[in-house]
Amino acid sequence: MLKRTLASAALLTLCALPLAAQQQKPAAAAGNDMTLTGQVIDVNCYTTMGASGAGHKQCADACAKAGVALAILSSDGTIYMPVSSKPGDPQNAKLASFTEGQVKVTGVHRMSHGMHTIEIKTIAAAT
Repeated sequence: MLKRTLASAALLTLCALPLAAQQQKPAAAAGNDMTLTGQVIDVNCYTTMGASGAGHKQCADACAKAGVALAILSSDGTIYMPVSSKPGDPQNAKLASFTEGQVKVTGVHRMSHGMHTIEIKTIAAAT
């Protein structure tokens, strides 16, 4: 009787594991529309060496062409990573012509896993 009970418990455990692994992930946050003005930075050089500004533009351009992520640095020091809900939508292409310059962006802001993101709707040089 004990052997049957233990075998049943083991079988139930084996059947329950795949079900536990199939739990749904939480839905993405809806986000808020916002307008952001900031400097387009090359994330790698900015975060590892503090490099930014007009003197870093040539390097930032080269890094962007090599696939290094670009982001927007707000005046309060927050870095906003551009994202897209459309797979294959190249965000660097939207920012590449503005490297190390000031931009004004409208879009949807989300905070996810400790990271500020923005889904860009419009972008223009800031005046």
